[in-house]
Amino acid sequence: MTGGDAALMEAALIAVADAGIDIRHALFERFFAAYPERRASFISVDAASRRMTDETLQMMFGLAKGEAWVWPLVAELVFTHRSYGALPIGEYDAFIDMTLAELGAAAGAAWDDATAAAWQRHADALKAMIRKARAQWADAMPAGAPQIA
Repeated sequence: MTGGDAALMEAALIAVADAGIDIRHALFERFFAAYPERRASFISVDAASRRMTDETLQMMFGLAKGEAWVWPLVAELVFTHRSYGALPIGEYDAFIDMTLAELGAAAGAAWDDATAAAWQRHADALKAMIRKARAQWADAMPAGAPQIA
């Protein structure tokens, strides 16, 4: 977790903001194309897409900055997602990967190999945290924990 990663990641976020691109629209089109059955899980796609996109980006950026709040947020989100049933870990991974793909596309020239690698390092760390949270919830609350699919 380096300051260099955070600086590269922030530059990409600024480039997207400066371009006026809201990646959530393309992200959710891509996600629903891959997981069409998941659309019915959303009461308001507009509200959820804003929150999920922002939280995913914030958690990765927070990891790059060494922020302590990331782990409690990941653990909470993993637990609250239990209301949607046993979400396959592949869906979490795919959403994170799709977020990076859309961010990279929107960042344009600000997205180079070093920036992509920085984001990928923290995407991988987020995926590992999600797995850790799922395992810890399963140990702590076997009857009420999200099922590990």
